[in-house]
Amino acid sequence: MGNFLQQLINGLTLGSIYGLIAIGYTMVFGIIGMVNFAHGDLFMLSAFIALLVFLVLTKILGVMSLALAFVIVLIAAMFLTSVWNWTIERLAYRPLRGSFRLAPLISAIGMSIFLSNFVQVVQGPRNKPVPPMFNEVIHFSPGGSYDVTLQYKQIVIAIVTGVLLFAFWWVVQKTALGRAQRACEQDRKMAALLGIDVDRTISITFVIGAALAAVAGVLYMMYYGVVNFSDGFLPGVKAFTAAVLGGIGSLPGAVLGGLLIGLIEVFWSSYFSTDYKDVAAFAILAITLIFMPSGILGRPEIEKV
Repeated sequence: MGNFLQQLINGLTLGSIYGLIAIGYTMVFGIIGMVNFAHGDLFMLSAFIALLVFLVLTKILGVMSLALAFVIVLIAAMFLTSVWNWTIERLAYRPLRGSFRLAPLISAIGMSIFLSNFVQVVQGPRNKPVPPMFNEVIHFSPGGSYDVTLQYKQIVIAIVTGVLLFAFWWVVQKTALGRAQRACEQDRKMAALLGIDVDRTISITFVIGAALAAVAGVLYMMYYGVVNFSDGFLPGVKAFTAAVLGGIGSLPGAVLGGLLIGLIEVFWSSYFSTDYKDVAAFAILAITLIFMPSGILGRPEIEKV
């Protein structure tokens, strides 16, 4: 029982990070029908930005408050990563929006390769260690027969993820921007006829998706304590898998899919061979799509005529 509770905590923590990345995939796909395969590398880039900002604050500027440094790192990573993604959308995606469907996909893959190699050249191919952050641990002994640990960093991840998801839900459901995004998702041409600036809405969507990926990058850096230029690929693929599992285009589905992928990965590693944890996650995805082709919370795509 103790191991189950421990792995449940670990799985929800990892799944929260996947869910934040998956929202970026599902937002872009929901509005313009494109899979932004550079999104995982933006997540990796944000982790490096967070590491550099944290080192500048603590080693050069001498900021001693860990909480203050974390907040500044979070804001800086969100801002800089959003600027990157806004630039990518303007230069690599917008000019191809009206072309054949494979063109934006090829452009996204090319941008992914560019970002990965750019970070490799600038920062080097080796792992970059991260100074310890929130390493304190709380011990629980339910029933007195087993020990369950809850790390402070896991609490931080849960709080930050919960606050951001609530804020994002409020923006999408209660604001003019959210109404514009939902209108563009349903019919971009009709939204433009009704006076919505479609290009601006899409750009803001890319910015918001990048900001959430940046938060995931900061939390990933803090949780694992090391970053590498190749970290964008596998978490990015798993986050995309989470978006498809939950239902591509569904925001609650992206979060649910991320949590499920995190739980599957952690529980499989705990009870079975860790070498096959990725195989287990993708196998669950395949089985789910056989019986629910639109994902768990996805809606069947209706062709507009």
